[in-house]
Amino acid sequence: MKFLSNTVVLALAFCLGGSIAHAQVGPDLFFGVGTATNSSSGQSIDTFGTGSPYATPSMGGAFGKAGADVMITPYFGIGGETDFRFSQGAYAGLTYRPTFYDFNAIWMPTSRHFKRIVPELQVGIGGVNLRFYVPNGSFCDPFAGCSGGGSSFVESSNHFQMHLEAGLRMYVTPRIFVRPQVDAHWVNNFFQFGSDWVPEYGASLGWSFGEH
Repeated sequence: MKFLSNTVVLALAFCLGGSIAHAQVGPDLFFGVGTATNSSSGQSIDTFGTGSPYATPSMGGAFGKAGADVMITPYFGIGGETDFRFSQGAYAGLTYRPTFYDFNAIWMPTSRHFKRIVPELQVGIGGVNLRFYVPNGSFCDPFAGCSGGGSSFVESSNHFQMHLEAGLRMYVTPRIFVRPQVDAHWVNNFFQFGSDWVPEYGASLGWSFGEH
């Protein structure tokens, strides 16, 4: 994914450049798993114009998380991350895959005093991309015939989001940490689902390039 590759390049640039003077300050990379949930919008959609409408689903399933951050001081930093559903889910006769991406300010209120277990709070903005696909064999026309060999992309929908996150960074070594976390995404006009609020629960495994 383009966003993921950009975050990795940014983190490596910080690491190799050595432009941050403080010994405790350095970039972090992290990868995680979890789930994001939302209720159904309660709509019925006649997706293929056959007179047989489909009910819209709730959001769930397994999500991945990837990102990078850098602590400018022991307490404050900046970062970016993306959350994506591993597989396509069913949506009213189609399939869909959501991707959340955000850029955040980070606050670690006790990082100078407690080195091994550090609370972490984030707030930021970003976007959500919903991509919709026609499943294999579900769509035919008289010119090209029926689709085959996997799902076919139909269209995407983009939304602005605000992001909140609370986590607990636990260092198992001076560089490796585990971070259970709870995210809250407020997605503007998220009409495809039942609420503009999307809670997310998960845990990440990370690597700190700077000293801790």
